[in-house]
Amino acid sequence: MMRRRDRHAKPNAPSAEQLRGAVGGLIGAIDAGGSQLPADEVAVAEKVLKKASERLDIAGGNTIVALAGATGSGKSSLFNRIVGSAVATVGMLRPTTTTISSAVWGQDPATELLDWVGSASRHRVSPQRAERSGAAEDLDGLVLLDLPDVDSHRTAHRAEADRVLALTDVFLWVTDPQKYADGILHEEYIAKARAHQAVTLVVLNQADRLSPEDAQACKAHLQQLLAADGLPGTEVLLVSAKTGLGMDELRSALAAAARAATAARVRLLGDVVQRAEALRTHVADSEPHVQADPDPDLVAALARTAGVPVVLASVEKDYRRQAAARTGWPFTRWLRGARPDPLRRLRLDSGGSKKHSGVNDAELGAMVARSSLPQATPAARAAVTTLTRRLGVKASQGLPPLWAQAVEQAAGPEEDDLADALDQAIVGTPLRDRRPMWWAAVGVLQWVLALVSLAGLLWLLLLWGMSALQIPLPETPFYYGVPAPTGLLFGGLVAGLVLALLCAPLAAIGARRRRLKIEKRLHYAIAEVAKNRLLAPQREILERHRQTREHLDAVRNSI
Repeated sequence: MMRRRDRHAKPNAPSAEQLRGAVGGLIGAIDAGGSQLPADEVAVAEKVLKKASERLDIAGGNTIVALAGATGSGKSSLFNRIVGSAVATVGMLRPTTTTISSAVWGQDPATELLDWVGSASRHRVSPQRAERSGAAEDLDGLVLLDLPDVDSHRTAHRAEADRVLALTDVFLWVTDPQKYADGILHEEYIAKARAHQAVTLVVLNQADRLSPEDAQACKAHLQQLLAADGLPGTEVLLVSAKTGLGMDELRSALAAAARAATAARVRLLGDVVQRAEALRTHVADSEPHVQADPDPDLVAALARTAGVPVVLASVEKDYRRQAAARTGWPFTRWLRGARPDPLRRLRLDSGGSKKHSGVNDAELGAMVARSSLPQATPAARAAVTTLTRRLGVKASQGLPPLWAQAVEQAAGPEEDDLADALDQAIVGTPLRDRRPMWWAAVGVLQWVLALVSLAGLLWLLLLWGMSALQIPLPETPFYYGVPAPTGLLFGGLVAGLVLALLCAPLAAIGARRRRLKIEKRLHYAIAEVAKNRLLAPQREILERHRQTREHLDAVRNSI
C-alpha cells in the first residue's frame, strides 16, 4: 500500500501466529538473557510486549493512522482536509494543550481503542460528510490522529507525540518543502523506525508552493534521505491541503491500510523485531567452547589448596599403622594401638565406605562434617585464583561485557564456598579399602608363633616348678643340642620378630599403592567439584547466551 511500485497493494502482513511466535521469541530471549541483557533495553522490550498484548486484546478491525511532523508542516490542515471539516485548529491558534484530535470512519466508534490511545477530542465522520470528502466507503475502519509537533519547544507536547506514536498502527509523516530534511524528524524518528517501513507513509505537503519540476526534485531528494535512514522504497506523496493536490492518492493509500485491517500486526511485529535488533547488539554471534573436564593443572592446584598432600600422607601412615597392628609381634601390638589414628585426628574417613542403610544422599550430605585439615597457604590460594581467572578469561572471549563478566564471575566463586565444597569432597571420599588378605595370613602365623613361644615358656615354668618341689623330672628332649622348651620359647619369639621385620617393607609398598589409589579417588572428587562449581556455571551462562541468540535471530528473521 505504501511502496513506490504498488502504492495500493496490501502490506506483506504477518499472520497472528507469526506475531505470536515473534512475541514468544522475544519473551524467551528476555528470560534466557536475564541480567546479562541491559536493564534499560529489557524494560523497553517489556513495554513493547505489554503494548502488543493490549493492542491485540482490543476488539474491532480499526486501523490507527497518526499524522506526525514538525511545526508548520500543515498536519492540522491536512487532517481537516481528509476529514472534510475543521476538526483541528490550524496555524498560530493551534491549542497549546497536549490533547490528541481523532477522527473515526465507519460504524464502530472505536471507543475502547481511543481510550487506550488517550484521545480526548474525538470526531465521528458521518457517511454523508465522508461521501462529500470523496471517500464514502474506502476509509471505513480508519482512526486518524492529529498529534502535537514532534519538534515543539514544549516538552509535554513532544512527550505526548512520542507516547501516541508508540501506540499507532501506521505512521503518516507530514513535512513540507522547507523542513523535509529536518534533522529531528529524520534522526530521532524516521531513522529509528527502520523496522516499520511497511507501515510508513511520507507526505510532502504544501507542494502547491513549488513548480512541478521543483516538487519532483524535492520528492527525489526526500526519497534519498529516507533510503539513508534505512527505509528505501518508502512511498512519498506530493500533496497540498490547500488546493487538494494529491488528496485522492493519499485517501487511496489510507483506504488500503483500512481495508487490510492488518496494519496493527505489521506495526507490532515491527516493534518486536526492532526490540530484538536492539537486544541482539548485546549478544555475540557464537559462544566460546568450555571443555567438559577441568584442566589437570587446575585440579592439582585445587588439590593443594584442599590439603590433599596432608591427607595422602595420613593415608600412608594409616596403612602402615594398620599393617603393623595386624602383622606385627602380638606381644607389642598394644604399643601400636596406643598410637593416634592419623585420619581420625583430621576428622576424616575412619571406616571406609560412607554408605549407611536407610540414609539417602541428601541426609548423608547433611551429616558430613568439616575436616580438621590445615588452611591453604597463600601461595596455594594464589595459584587457584590465577588458574580460575585464566579459565574465566578463556571462556568469556568474544562475549559482550555483561556476559563476559558473568562468565568470569562464575569461574571464580567465593573462596569460602569453594573451600567448603573441596573440604566436603574430601570428607565424603572413602580413604580406606578392604584389608589385604596377607594381613590375615601373617596375623594367624604370628599368633601361632606366639602360642609356640608361650608353650615353651609354660614348659620351662613347669620344669622349674617340678625342680623346686624336688619332683623327678622327665627326660627333656633336645634338638640340635637345644632343649625343646627353650627352642620353642626363643624360636617363636625370634621368628615372630623376624616376620614382623619382613612385613615392614611389604607394608611400605602397600602404603604407597594405597596412596596412589586414594590420590586418584580424591582427584576425581575434586575434579567433580571443579565441574560443578567452576565449569557448570560457565556452561549454564553460555547455554543461556546461545538460547538468547537463537531466540533473537528467530524474531529478526520473522519479518
